[in-house]
Amino acid sequence: MLRPFSTLDQKGEKILSKRDSLLRLVCKNKFIYISLLPTFVLLIIFRYYPAFSALYHSLFEWRGVRTEQFVGFANFVEMFKDFEFQTSLKNIAIITVTRVMISLTFPLLAAELTFNLRNLRTQYVYRTMFVVPMVVPVIVTLLLWGFIYRPDGLLNAILEALGLGYLCRSWLGNFNTALPAIIFIGFPWIAGLGTFAYLIYLAGLQAIPESLFEASTLDGATRIQQIFSIDIPLLMGQIKLILILTIIVVVQSYYIQLVLTEGGPGYATMVPGLHMYYNTFSYFRMGYGCAVGTFLFAIIFTLTVINRRYIRSAVEFEAK
Repeated sequence: MLRPFSTLDQKGEKILSKRDSLLRLVCKNKFIYISLLPTFVLLIIFRYYPAFSALYHSLFEWRGVRTEQFVGFANFVEMFKDFEFQTSLKNIAIITVTRVMISLTFPLLAAELTFNLRNLRTQYVYRTMFVVPMVVPVIVTLLLWGFIYRPDGLLNAILEALGLGYLCRSWLGNFNTALPAIIFIGFPWIAGLGTFAYLIYLAGLQAIPESLFEASTLDGATRIQQIFSIDIPLLMGQIKLILILTIIVVVQSYYIQLVLTEGGPGYATMVPGLHMYYNTFSYFRMGYGCAVGTFLFAIIFTLTVINRRYIRSAVEFEAK
């Protein structure tokens, strides 16, 4: 007996048609997919596999060899009882908040000043001057700042010349000044990630329609008012990107401390990344190191989700 054509049959036909169209699309662009395949293979081998391997080994007492002993969440429990790790969390929180504030202000200020230059050639010159420091190796910059902070370095020499010799000290060797000195590295913070933020902000400003500025000028708005009523609302997409990139880079990084202070004096400049590095490669406690890495991943992932969910630009709100 023939049954009537139902809604279920229609849905089935739609699914099949979608699959057919997808297969046709893949076959039509097979060269592109084949070209992308090596990239995804390398990503899986060198990015995804290590991440899942770290998650797996965080549950084991593991020293990097075949011998493993399952300990469950013991590594995580030990991590939160570890005074060194607790101190590193406090330090990274201070550094992250400070760096986020820096990334959202100084590069934006530099971008606004460049954008408001009348002469396009002058804009190009300043833009180039801000980008040039990116070609200087990071280690060179760090060693230079290490020389500045030395007891016989440039900073103390300037203080002596100004008659402020009583302020001289070993800036990276003092418990009270080591962490602020680390944060101050890179001043005025338009280099490295700051340069990237500067370029992102400048591109966002140049994408704003000129008609908005003309209309607000006719309404009597000053340039300062335009910055807060036009520039910043329309730059929220760029601000969101810089915010999350800054958090990711700062939470993961430890190279500054490794080169200049090794986490000292004491634990004054210790950060979770450096704590993970020492436990993994100096003490060969790789299971514990994987637990620290997994915890950092959880923090970054959570902050990324919050950032994408609750921070939107004016353009995104209009799209809703």
